[in-house]
Amino acid sequence: MKSRPFSLIPLTAAFVAAGCNPASIPTDAASSSKLAVNAASVSVFATGLEYPRGLIFGPDGTLYVAEAGTAGTAFTTPEQCAQADPPVGPYHNGPTGRISRIDRDGHRTTLAEGFPSAINQFGDVQSVADLAFLGDKLYALIAGGGCSHGSPDVPAGIAQVNRSGGWTITADLSAFQAANPVANPGPPGDFEPDGSWYSLIRSGKSLIAVEPNHGEVVRINPSTGAISRIIDISATQGHIVPTVIVRRGDAFYLSNLGVFPVVPGLETIFRLSPSRKLTVVAPGFTTVLGLDFDRAGRLYVLESSSVAGFPTPGTGRVIRLDQQGNRDVVVDGLFLPTAIQFGPDGLLYISNKGFGPPQPGEILRASVQN
Repeated sequence: MKSRPFSLIPLTAAFVAAGCNPASIPTDAASSSKLAVNAASVSVFATGLEYPRGLIFGPDGTLYVAEAGTAGTAFTTPEQCAQADPPVGPYHNGPTGRISRIDRDGHRTTLAEGFPSAINQFGDVQSVADLAFLGDKLYALIAGGGCSHGSPDVPAGIAQVNRSGGWTITADLSAFQAANPVANPGPPGDFEPDGSWYSLIRSGKSLIAVEPNHGEVVRINPSTGAISRIIDISATQGHIVPTVIVRRGDAFYLSNLGVFPVVPGLETIFRLSPSRKLTVVAPGFTTVLGLDFDRAGRLYVLESSSVAGFPTPGTGRVIRLDQQGNRDVVVDGLFLPTAIQFGPDGLLYISNKGFGPPQPGEILRASVQN
């Protein structure tokens, strides 16, 4: 089987490739009550989510969650635009992506909806991938847009979301990637014309986004729509599938997912300096989809699946890396988690059940700072 980024292959495809029936996934593998926890107290904070991805706390302390949605039936043809190659493409699309707002009691309401949600032939869904605030303005990273994803009218891009739930695309990431190819894009059969954007953070007055399939990090001015490349990771690292980024001081820290089949310990934490120099901070991680720092300056690393082969329910975990390089597993037993974020209460929030059946997805809350 050809190796593919996790952002392009869901749990269903992984089980099919392994010769298994996805319907045979044990129910208890997805149960939060089965979490094995080291040095942490974990509980379900919110549920009722549709493939939860990135999450962010607003200025008022409210939690906002990006959701990939349930796609739809619209499609485009090769005559309209370049398509993702089979067996991944073609994509189908529908306006089912959304952003949820979760109050301090864990109650979910829909803030914004109608975002393009793209599903490929393996059943993997992409839509709203991540969220960031600039002041009191909320921005969303729309990964499900773009003609190759079956959305010719709404590109992959940055959307500004207003308080009433209306949204407008303010930066066109599809057009940027088409006009600015990276040095070493994915191999034939593993290329997404509109990318597979995953991570979004604030940096000063700009937004920073990571794109796994092409392998790059870009800076966006949401007020003008200007986009510039910070680093072409593919130029020096090849097709490592960078997924997530976080800022600490004047530098960025980022990591990657790698390709399938999973080889445990193959992924790396990098530091990206203000001069755009990429250096290794710590090797030896697996399928990384989340990073965040706690108040003591320790780095937390989310591994979506930690075993060899294909994504395996119940093997996701959070590893804490201190400034001396010591590592501790603080949460394990997670079901294909997709993001982490420390809240203003000092607790760690985790998007769980972010890929694959069963749904609904959920947000977990863990006490890990000890």
